[in-house]
Amino acid sequence: MSYRVEHDSLGERHVPENAYYGIQSLRAHDNFQLSGIPLHHFPNLIVALATVKKACATTNEVLGLLESPLRAAICDACDEIIDGKLHHEFKVDMLQGGAGTSTNMNANEVIANRALELMGHQKGDYKKLHPNNHVNLSQSTNDVYPTTIRLAVLLSYPPLLSALTDICATLDTKAKEFARVIKLGRTQLQDAVPMTLGQEFNACKTTLTEDIRRLEEVAALFKEINLGATAIGTGINSHPSYAATVVETLSSISDIDFVLSPDLIEATSDTGVFVTLSSTLRRVAIKVSKFCNDLRLLASGPKGGLNEINLPKVQPGSSIMPGKVNPVIPEAVNQVAYHVIGNDLSVTMSAEAGQLQLNAMEPLIAFSLLDSMQLMTRALVMLNQRCLSGITANIDNCLETLTASHALVTALSPYLGYEMTSDIAREAHEKKIPIRELVLKKKLMCSEQLDDILNPWNNIRPRQII
Repeated sequence: MSYRVEHDSLGERHVPENAYYGIQSLRAHDNFQLSGIPLHHFPNLIVALATVKKACATTNEVLGLLESPLRAAICDACDEIIDGKLHHEFKVDMLQGGAGTSTNMNANEVIANRALELMGHQKGDYKKLHPNNHVNLSQSTNDVYPTTIRLAVLLSYPPLLSALTDICATLDTKAKEFARVIKLGRTQLQDAVPMTLGQEFNACKTTLTEDIRRLEEVAALFKEINLGATAIGTGINSHPSYAATVVETLSSISDIDFVLSPDLIEATSDTGVFVTLSSTLRRVAIKVSKFCNDLRLLASGPKGGLNEINLPKVQPGSSIMPGKVNPVIPEAVNQVAYHVIGNDLSVTMSAEAGQLQLNAMEPLIAFSLLDSMQLMTRALVMLNQRCLSGITANIDNCLETLTASHALVTALSPYLGYEMTSDIAREAHEKKIPIRELVLKKKLMCSEQLDDILNPWNNIRPRQII
């Protein structure tokens, strides 16, 4: 392999001749062998980086700080990256020290070397176009990196929103399909009053629909950025008009209405919006995981469990027990949810760990947020396509379990009082006598009234007590 020699403030390194990354990216790659997950694992992060760099170069030319040929070459290189090229050159680990400086420099070097090529020069000929002097002009990692994370989140959340919307649509379909499936409700895994399977599925649809609105609200907060703040928010080394202009330019290029933070010093150190998003993702994960637990319980059996629903059979369930089929899709979603919940703790601790004018832990925040969004999106799509859409109801078993239960005694309480009803429930259970038979035996009410009161369909919604 042939090499070119590059130098920085620490000395010289041999960089592979065909590489678009440079010496600082190489040092970071060697230093941070941590997660094994490089920047290009999250394409939206790379696209966001290139989009921010393009906006900065365009603004620098408008303000007379960057010559037109250099701006054109930088922007052309950025456009290629936005289109999906050169992503493999972003090889720095997502977890890194330096508050994201290695990520920023990886972008600066790749863009600079591709721009040099487009201008007819050799990679590494930084006298013609320099990663810091030109690609990073008017910028600092401390405004580029937070802005990039925000843009990457805004690019990543629509697929998550779409996956949630699709899940809710499927749940709505199932709620209607199961509207006439009467069954036993349960609290604390004990028999409770009647409900329909449709009501059970509709409740999940309702709770996840709430999270669609929460995600939309949180996403709007990500449109406030600190681009132009440079090192700590004072705007040092930037033109007086730079911040306002570059935010306007980025809005135009990305087709997202960004706004400049009113306090750039606060915005440079604050990570509150990341905490808000992470907690919302945790909330989604908890709700989805709880529903997957419910699916596993409802499908348990077929003889030793509830056996009220059938999950699609997607793969054999045991290497030793023939014919066994496990609820592998809900189980996998559970594990994703636990991972997302863990990521939320990482974001929480990282946000708390910031000191003074900067939070050096933003790489972990970026990694955790993008990882959670990507995993949850995939999990929701999998759950919807490989499980929810194919669920069927065991109608007869639902009715049989309900009929065999003494839970309907609750409906007698408004007529006979709580204490007498409790006595009936206890006696019916001890003597294994149906509730109806015991009430008639005690001549507490006539059969016609009793049948009306104990009709499960009369007990799945409020009704006037006669």
